[in-house]
Amino acid sequence: MTHAPTGGLDTAASSGAQGVWDTAAIRRGHLRVRTLVNVRWMVIVGETVLLVAMGLGLGYHAPYGVCAVVIAAGVILNLLTSFRGGPLQRVMHDREAVAQLALDIIQLSALIGLLGGTANPFVLVLIAPVTLAAATLPLRPLLLVGGLASIASLMLAVVALDYPSATPEPRVGVEYRIIAGIANVAGIALIAGFVRQSVVEAARMALALDVTQAVLAREQRLSALGALAAAAAHELGTPLATISIVSKEMIREAPTAQVKEDAELLQSQAERCREILRRLAATPDKASDEVHERLTLRQLVQEVIEPHTNASPEVRVEAIVTGAKDVKTPDIRRLPEITHAFSTFVENAVDFAHSEILVSARFDAASVTIEVRDDGPGFAPEILAKLGEPYVTSRPGAEGSRTGHIGMGLGFFISKTLLERTGATVTFQNGKPRGAVVAARWDRSLVEVV
Repeated sequence: MTHAPTGGLDTAASSGAQGVWDTAAIRRGHLRVRTLVNVRWMVIVGETVLLVAMGLGLGYHAPYGVCAVVIAAGVILNLLTSFRGGPLQRVMHDREAVAQLALDIIQLSALIGLLGGTANPFVLVLIAPVTLAAATLPLRPLLLVGGLASIASLMLAVVALDYPSATPEPRVGVEYRIIAGIANVAGIALIAGFVRQSVVEAARMALALDVTQAVLAREQRLSALGALAAAAAHELGTPLATISIVSKEMIREAPTAQVKEDAELLQSQAERCREILRRLAATPDKASDEVHERLTLRQLVQEVIEPHTNASPEVRVEAIVTGAKDVKTPDIRRLPEITHAFSTFVENAVDFAHSEILVSARFDAASVTIEVRDDGPGFAPEILAKLGEPYVTSRPGAEGSRTGHIGMGLGFFISKTLLERTGATVTFQNGKPRGAVVAARWDRSLVEVV
């Protein structure tokens, strides 16, 4: 069995597809004008409060006039962005976002430089623009913003006025300033890295969930079409029988050859419709509404393995159903989530099994369990620990795959999510003495048709 299953939608055109899916949702920036404007107002308010506290509260001596000019420049910049930057909900282009955040870094650096540089603990505010970039921009713009903030931090260690004070005090040493600048650079890298990783994981999870929803919606549509076909076969049978009877009477009592010919055509077309409905009814999954909505455990496992019985001449795929003594075999509600998920597991096992795959269904008075077991090498420890998460795969490329699929690591995630939505408990483990085992267990009441 694959170390991380894939199947159906979880295939790609090339082996390089993994990286594309890893960053699909974050390759374009999504920094909105409104977000930038709101963050700037918060920073400007903070700067103003800081100056008032230092001047009026603590009595520190500082070039407050120049500082006020720097803050006013930030206010003007934010007003221009608000009123001339287009609609507030507009998403900025990457270059525009980098330019705006660079101006913020320059404005913050100028203010901090007037208030002591890296000797001022508020030098940490330089992390704010980088954090915003990490949360909203692709990697390259983030590196540009982070690099500029790092350079500004190091420059503030050597190019800055003395730290303000109410009384004459010794100037903070250059060594401390440099160390503080390096520490600020480390903080920028660390926090931006954490935020970036969180955004990447959130984007990948959102994308995987979108794919899962698409798979489930498709399976439900197919299931609904089956029920609709069954209903049509049932409902149309009676009127077609009536048409057939009436047309026979018209043929027998036709006053002219033309009327008889028309009646024969009517009868032949009615018979054709009935034949089409018979073919629909002959399909097991569309026999009727009642039959379509329920199936035995054996029918279920047969549906799961049927597409894969001839997938590889090297691998035999078999199914078995066992149950507790004196317990009635349950009929199962037809759930497309179960069929899709276990079909994916079997398809994936074909690539890793040596010679045999066994799909077994077990039941007792309280539960129903379906299991896929192969005789391959089993799950690698590093893969087993992460199974069920998106983008986890070690499936071979198309040239080494018996099924020809190239995995992107969404198969187990999608299948596990679909099964859990039906109330199943899904487990992955290695069998003894070898092989991989995937199992899902339901309370009998969740899947049984009474």
